[in-house]
Amino acid sequence: MGNKKDKKKKKSHLPFRLNILFFVIFLLFSTLILQLGVVQILNGEDFQEKIDRTVNTTVHTPVPRGKMYDRFGRVIVDNKPLYSITYTPPKGVQPHDRLELAQKLTQYIDMGDQKEIEAKVRLRDRKEYFYLLNEDEVRSRISDEESEKLDGGEEYQLMLDRIEEEEVDGYSIEELEVIAIKKELDQASELAPHVIKNEDISVEEFATVAENLNKLAGINVTSDWVRQYPLGGTFRNYIGSITSSKQGIPRSNLDYYLSLDYSRNDRVGESGLEKEYESYLRGIKEKVRYLTDKDQNVVETEVVREGSRGNDLLLSIDMELQAKVDEIVKKRLKEVIQKSPYNNRFAEDAMVAMMDPNTGEVLALSGWTYNRDRDKDEPEFYDRSYKVIQEQHLPGSTVKGASVLTALHEGVFQPGHTIYDRPLIVPGENGQPLKKGSYRQLGLVNDISALKYSSNVYMFLAAYRLGGDRYEPMGKLDFKADTYERLHYYFNQFGLGVKTGIDMPSESRGLVGTNPEDQGNMLDFMIGQYDTYTAMQLAQYVSTIANGGYRIRPHIVSEVRKPINEKGELGPLLEKNDTDVLNRIEMDESLIKRVQEGFRQVAQSSGGTAYTVFQGLVPEYDKPAEYSPAAKTGTAENTAYIRDDEGNIIDGVDTENHTLVGYAPHDNPEVAYSVIVPNLKKGYSYNVNKLIGRDILDAYFELKKERQEQGVDMDLTDEDKEDTEEDEESEQE
Repeated sequence: MGNKKDKKKKKSHLPFRLNILFFVIFLLFSTLILQLGVVQILNGEDFQEKIDRTVNTTVHTPVPRGKMYDRFGRVIVDNKPLYSITYTPPKGVQPHDRLELAQKLTQYIDMGDQKEIEAKVRLRDRKEYFYLLNEDEVRSRISDEESEKLDGGEEYQLMLDRIEEEEVDGYSIEELEVIAIKKELDQASELAPHVIKNEDISVEEFATVAENLNKLAGINVTSDWVRQYPLGGTFRNYIGSITSSKQGIPRSNLDYYLSLDYSRNDRVGESGLEKEYESYLRGIKEKVRYLTDKDQNVVETEVVREGSRGNDLLLSIDMELQAKVDEIVKKRLKEVIQKSPYNNRFAEDAMVAMMDPNTGEVLALSGWTYNRDRDKDEPEFYDRSYKVIQEQHLPGSTVKGASVLTALHEGVFQPGHTIYDRPLIVPGENGQPLKKGSYRQLGLVNDISALKYSSNVYMFLAAYRLGGDRYEPMGKLDFKADTYERLHYYFNQFGLGVKTGIDMPSESRGLVGTNPEDQGNMLDFMIGQYDTYTAMQLAQYVSTIANGGYRIRPHIVSEVRKPINEKGELGPLLEKNDTDVLNRIEMDESLIKRVQEGFRQVAQSSGGTAYTVFQGLVPEYDKPAEYSPAAKTGTAENTAYIRDDEGNIIDGVDTENHTLVGYAPHDNPEVAYSVIVPNLKKGYSYNVNKLIGRDILDAYFELKKERQEQGVDMDLTDEDKEDTEEDEESEQE
């Protein structure tokens, strides 16, 4: 009986528990249904919009380039602010949309006069405009069979080809302006700002567009910039240039620039320092990510990276000295040509390089071409200073410092050893006797006086001995096979025949003689009458002698700094071009001192080839130079070629290159230089190379004196000194 009662109790509890379980499940399902209803009814649209959103576009907005300053902080290159009208196309924009926008824009902006607009609009642009206005009619000119065989691009091109030129002639200036604006709109990439116009925008034009932005989808008014040169054209050849926004990045390096986050219409350096220091000057572009919905509408923007303008360059150039050197070169070049215009009819150029021989800092680079046959609207001179590093010339006797040091180092002559300077008789063409000597018979000379008087014979005899031969009148030259290579080996140590390493693109290494098998050329090599060098190479060479034997890389940019701060002060130092010693020449210091003494006597001892100019014994100067100069003059026989209109050589005329290298003060050099004036009349005695050398040194030391009186430091700005002191302290720690 008891078991039956227990079973009844268990049966009576089971339905109750099941009811509770079913009730809980019912509540859970009810809650879930209610929540789904809330999601679908109240928040469905918001959630669906989030689902439809796609993060798929990142845009880089350009920033102004860095500025350039000279060694004293004077602005050389700046950015001038401009009004700018830009177009940022949304995703999915169609050609008809851009045409409609262009038609609206013509009411507010002016793309130039009729001539300018016609120059912008090509035949293809007119055909594309015609196609948009007559799309169905143009499409009918392509058969179904033709369409099936072509892809979209080929079919479009064929349709344009079927539009006759006569159909697109006669457009009004208003229609051409629409086409010109549409052409600009077509170049824009989706969600990336593209400049439609940033030149000659009036305040009224800018304001009118700004007032009507709600009618002009994608159009915006903003600020832009253009390079500005406060000191005019001074040093422009080395500053270089940048592309315009229309030119954009060079096609030859398209993949390279695109891989570095450039846009196709970005402005980049295409020459000079603008190109060499592009990675510093370009700045950091603002990076914006756009969030779009399924209809390609931008629903959210996110700044991923703040932009900042490019870093600034502090140059070693002294722009005040540069301007003075430019005027000196032009004045002296004009003088020498006008004194004898016919005899010097092939002379047109003069080049100068100045640098600190101890640090490699370039102080001035000048090169000018005299425009003797100019029209009335043409300038009297053209700035050709790029020739200082790109154009090579026979240097003449200026290289004899390297020749003497090579001879002394090899032991073929001992210091102080004398030879008798008289013409040597060597076999000429067809075995005829040929005299090779100095400009006059000098008698007994040693290594120092050979430099002072510029003895060719000393150099010739050194070549004989270096080649393992002895001079005999009319004797056949029989030099060792490696003589030419050994001479190059030593000259290269001074920077002659190799690139200087200057921080500029497109530097020349000079030209090596073309016929080394002719051993007579080795005699000419020793007097600078065979290989050719640039003015920059000669400046590096003489600096190597001046500083005691260290070949130093010349540099134009001293420092890279962050942008100028709010107080107008140069920004923090990012990178510094310190003194870079490329090599130490093998010659002993005692031998270098003998060559230095020879160079001193050239300018300071009676009979030296530059003595009269530097001691004020010519009408141009009323007193000797006060800065203790050292120098070496040079004259090289040269041929100026006469060419026809097609550039073919039809004749040659014998001319001379007049050159000069030097430094000062001779016992503690702080400035070194080179001068080249090519293609003067042969035998012409006017001291144009020496006058330029004296003038530029006068200018340097006069400026130094003025600045010392004003309390201006010639070497470092206050900020530089602080940076240097901090560097020294950190090194000590």
